[in-house]
Amino acid sequence: MQEEESFFDTLKTIIYAILIAVLIRTFLFEPFKIPSGSMYPTLYVGDFLFVSKYTYGYSKHSLPFSLPLFENRILSDFPQQGDVVIFKYPQDNRTDFIKRVIGLPGDKIKLINGRLYINDKMLPREEIEDFIVRDNQGNAERYHQYIETLPNGIKHKILEISDQGMEDNVEEVIVPSDHIFVMGDNRDRSDDSRVSVGFVPIENLVGKARILFFSQNPEYAWYKPWVWPKKIRWKRIFNKIN
Repeated sequence: MQEEESFFDTLKTIIYAILIAVLIRTFLFEPFKIPSGSMYPTLYVGDFLFVSKYTYGYSKHSLPFSLPLFENRILSDFPQQGDVVIFKYPQDNRTDFIKRVIGLPGDKIKLINGRLYINDKMLPREEIEDFIVRDNQGNAERYHQYIETLPNGIKHKILEISDQGMEDNVEEVIVPSDHIFVMGDNRDRSDDSRVSVGFVPIENLVGKARILFFSQNPEYAWYKPWVWPKKIRWKRIFNKIN
């Protein structure tokens, strides 16, 4: 009898723990791993971060597997220009993307030779030191690095290989209501609102990227324990995401 009670007590504890984890993941914070370099130099491949789910309210995409338990958003709030957001890719409403908010409803957006214009004003940018990205084979790719200033005063770093890339000239578009225009900070290596992503419905927002809780360099193999101390990017851990 005691063994049965002990078993059921353990089972209840496990179920409670799972329910608490699901509630936290649904309503408060969710972990997210950076799989690509589209947000260099802000976010690196191998970064792990926490996303706040409550910042913009909740939609079906806040729920596990995007369960359609309700329509639209509740407790909804709009992001600000410059926010780094996670959203469901509008073309399949399933894949997680992470980009920076550039345009809000009614904003006019265009690019001319790599320079970003919002509401007919070219955003100022200041060139700083080059940024170098290395692949798994150690090959280096050098980027021009700039600090760009958004109309609300938010400053963030961006990368450009050149100002003559395929997405460096975009005809003017107007962001529709209940949508946002997003871009990767790695401007020549990002699929965003200029390419297949298009305008992102507010309903597709999952949350706001808040803080890095871990980061590992994929250049170093996981099966070589002696390189693990080098694999971890210690200086990036617990950095706030701006």
